[in-house]
Amino acid sequence: MTINYAHRGASAYYPENTMLSFEKALEMGATGIETDVQLTKDGVLVLIHDEMVNRTTNGEGFVKDYTYKELNKLDAGSWMDEKFAGIKIPTVEELIYLTLDKDIIINFEIKNGIVIYEDIEQKLIDLIYKHKINHKVILSSFNHYSIAKCNKISKGINTGVLYMEGIYKPYNYASTVGANAIHPYFPAINEEVIKQTQKHRTQINVFTVDDEEKMKFFLNMKVDGIITNCPDKLHKIMILYK
Repeated sequence: MTINYAHRGASAYYPENTMLSFEKALEMGATGIETDVQLTKDGVLVLIHDEMVNRTTNGEGFVKDYTYKELNKLDAGSWMDEKFAGIKIPTVEELIYLTLDKDIIINFEIKNGIVIYEDIEQKLIDLIYKHKINHKVILSSFNHYSIAKCNKISKGINTGVLYMEGIYKPYNYASTVGANAIHPYFPAINEEVIKQTQKHRTQINVFTVDDEEKMKFFLNMKVDGIITNCPDKLHKIMILYK
């Protein structure tokens, strides 16, 4: 069964990467959550997409320059709508607690490119094992050195390589960093590559698919996961495919 990954939660409707967005995604039928992990100045793993807080909060500057206490004072909801005023940037642990008793897969995207966070992989993996959810997690990143590092630390967690443009035989490439999944931007993959990837027993999780016809195409191709801003739309279509 294809996993319905809510991209930063139900981000088409609620402030991205917030607990409200994650909670609403689950209500909409999401069976997975995709989110972005960064590190505060004092080493707390937090969920926010941009390396800077400017776009999605009322603050300014880099996440890495804030302590968690300082980051927690920021408003992460008003940028989208005043009715979301006062919403906070959550921690990795808050999302883990939300999903602990649920059959939900978490796709943690490690943001380790523009800002290089020292030991972010180790910190995240330690937290995953602390809560014994290694079987309910997949780690991904555009920084494939980061994925290789994750696989060196632990082979007990699924990993995927994120990419935007066509990679020749991506299933072969993924194996070079120890990943068992590819996470392509949806225009970067076609039917032939999907079939070959499946033949090589490599998972496919495509992003970010909000168009219903494209959702139907990828469901027909039986990809492992579809990452979407609209988990409600995907859920309704998936009911028809059961």
